[in-house]
Amino acid sequence: MKKLKLDRIISIATLVASLIAIILVLKKPAPVAVPQVPAAVAANAQSFEQKLEQLERAAQQSQAGAGSSQASQSQANQSAPGTPSSKAEVHINSDEISAVLAQSLGTAGGASALTPDSNLGSAAPTIKDQHVSFDGDVVHGQFLTEIAGKDVWITVSGHIGEKDGYATFDPTEFKVGDLSVPVSLVNPALQKKLGEERDRLKLPDSVGSVKVQNGELVMQQK
Repeated sequence: MKKLKLDRIISIATLVASLIAIILVLKKPAPVAVPQVPAAVAANAQSFEQKLEQLERAAQQSQAGAGSSQASQSQANQSAPGTPSSKAEVHINSDEISAVLAQSLGTAGGASALTPDSNLGSAAPTIKDQHVSFDGDVVHGQFLTEIAGKDVWITVSGHIGEKDGYATFDPTEFKVGDLSVPVSLVNPALQKKLGEERDRLKLPDSVGSVKVQNGELVMQQK
């Protein structure tokens, strides 16, 4: 009789735990960033493009000047130790990154937002909305997608880096809805997916390094 009661208690506790997990998964988490109005999206996306063009121009000027100054620099090095020239870098804020993502995903204005019926093929899950923010050297990304017919927010945080000309991502936190998931369970599958999408992670030829620092994305000239 006691064993029957104990089994009953365990069953009820398991059911309650399962219900709580489902509620947390479907619950919308606290946003990592404030949504932007369409005008701000356009302005921030333009600012992002201008900064990349600035970095590209700096790289081209550096390459052009390298050839013409090679002989004179060699002579100068014989008489005095040379100092390495500083490389150009641009600082990109989270609003600019979010604006570019919003435009690429078609979520920049309410009317053009993606819907469950949007035909994007079967290669990738449908992303209906997104938010990005930077905190110190950590990037926080929040994405609304569909899982088992339900809209679910996925939140992932981590460190951005560079290796062999490709961007890298090392996660530090992962949440489905408001439910935290151990990074150790997610990272192998995440890294495998990033490996499959490696071509998309290739940095522009003008970019030598990328990292998040002091709440900004810092891209340095190659």
